Amino acid sequence: MSGARNRFMAWLVLGVAVGSIDGVRAAPPNIVLIISDDQAWNDYGFMGHPTIRTPNLDRLASEGLVFVRGYVPDSLCRPSLATIISGRYPHEHGIVGNDPPVPPNAGRGPQYAAAREEYLRHIDRLATIPKWLAPRGYLSFQAGKWWEGHYSRGGFTHGMTHGDPRKGGRHGDDGLKIGREGLGPVREFLTMAKERTQPFFLWYAPMLPHAPHNPPDRLLAHYADKTGSPFIAKYWAMCEWWDESCGELLAMLDELGVSDNTMVVYVTDNGWINRPDSGQFAPKSKRSPYDGGIRTPVMVRWPGHVDPQREEHLLVSSVDLAPTILKAVGVAPPADLSGRDLLDREGLVARESVQGGIFEHDVRHMSDPAASLMYRWIVAGDWKLIVPHGERVPEGDIELYRLDRDPWESRNLAADHPDVVGRLGDALDAWWQPGKR
Repeated sequence: MSGARNRFMAWLVLGVAVGSIDGVRAAPPNIVLIISDDQAWNDYGFMGHPTIRTPNLDRLASEGLVFVRGYVPDSLCRPSLATIISGRYPHEHGIVGNDPPVPPNAGRGPQYAAAREEYLRHIDRLATIPKWLAPRGYLSFQAGKWWEGHYSRGGFTHGMTHGDPRKGGRHGDDGLKIGREGLGPVREFLTMAKERTQPFFLWYAPMLPHAPHNPPDRLLAHYADKTGSPFIAKYWAMCEWWDESCGELLAMLDELGVSDNTMVVYVTDNGWINRPDSGQFAPKSKRSPYDGGIRTPVMVRWPGHVDPQREEHLLVSSVDLAPTILKAVGVAPPADLSGRDLLDREGLVARESVQGGIFEHDVRHMSDPAASLMYRWIVAGDWKLIVPHGERVPEGDIELYRLDRDPWESRNLAADHPDVVGRLGDALDAWWQPGKR
C-alpha cells in the first residue's frame, strides 16, 4: 500500500504535467460520476421501459442533458471503466480485459497475483480524472467497482478499495459494499469535503444492478407477476434497487447543500440482457459488439450551466466524459484525447461516428491490445458496422445494421449495401487498425 501511496504523491509533486490549466474559477464545480453496472440502455422509465420503475433517474433525466444514443467502446467491465476514468480507448490505455494472461490451470494463486500486479502497471502510467484534478485542490473518492488495485493508483485521495487479492481485491473488495449496504462512506467523504471547503470528485460505481441478483423482497414482490421468468423479475427489481441508490445519493447532495454547484454525470459500464431461463446474460448483450452490450444513456446535470434537454440523435461516447469534466473545472484536456465536450453541441453535431473494440475477457498479451481483439464496431448516423477480427473470430461475418429500423440488430444488411460496408470499414481503419497504436 505504501508503494501505491508513494506513486500518488509523485503525481502531486510533479503537478500532473498532462494538460494545462487554462482558467480559474472562484468556486470550481464538484463532480459526481454515477456508473451503472450491467444494465441495458432501455432499462429505465425515461428510456421507455414499460415495466421497470426508475423515478430517481427519471428525475435526473428531466433536470439535465440526456443523450439517448450513448456508447461505451467495450462491453466488458474493466476496460470500460478504464476508459471512463481516463478518456482513452482500451487499445490506447492498454487495459483490454478483466484478467491478465496466466499459465493454464494457474487459478487465482501466486502466479495470477504476480500477473495481475504486472498488469496494474497500466493504471500507474495512466493519467486519470483524479490525477488531473488533484493540482486544482480536488478531493476524490472511489466507491464501488474498481479493478486497478489500491484506489490511490488511480489518483484518488480517498477510497474504499484496497486491492489486496487475498481479500477479494480483484475488482473492488470493500468498495463493493457501497450501495448494497448503504452510502455511509460516501456521506462521510462528502461531509469532510464540505467542512474543508474543497471541491470534490466522486466515483460512484456500485455493483448494481450487477449479479448477484438478490434484490430486497419488497422490490421483487412488485415484479414477480409481471413476467413469466423469475430471473427477469429479479433483474428488473435490481434495476429499481439501483435507482433507489442513485436517489439516495442525489438526496444527499441536496441535504448537504452542494447540488447547485455539482455536475452529475451518468453512464453505464456495459449492457445486460437477462436470459429468461437463468441469471446469466443473453447473447447480443454483455461482451458482445451489439447495442445490448455497448449502448447506454449518458446524462449531465449541472444547474445554471446545462439546460434540460433530450438529444435523440447525437452520438456520444464514454471517451467524452473526461474532456467534459476537465473543461468544466477549467483544465485543458490533453491534445491527444479524442473525446468531445458534451456541452459543446456544435462539436457533437460535427461528429460523424463513434466506435470501439470488443476484447476477450482474459487478456492474451500484457502490452499488445490486438492480441485480445475480437471485434471492431462503428456507428455512423443510423448505420452500424461490426467487423470480426480474423485471428480471434476466424469464422465471423461482417455485419451491417440500420439501427433506426432495426434497433435490436436482427437483420444483417452487409450483402445488400457493400458501399456502406466499404465506407464504414475505411472509417474504422482510420480510427484504429489492429496491430497499430
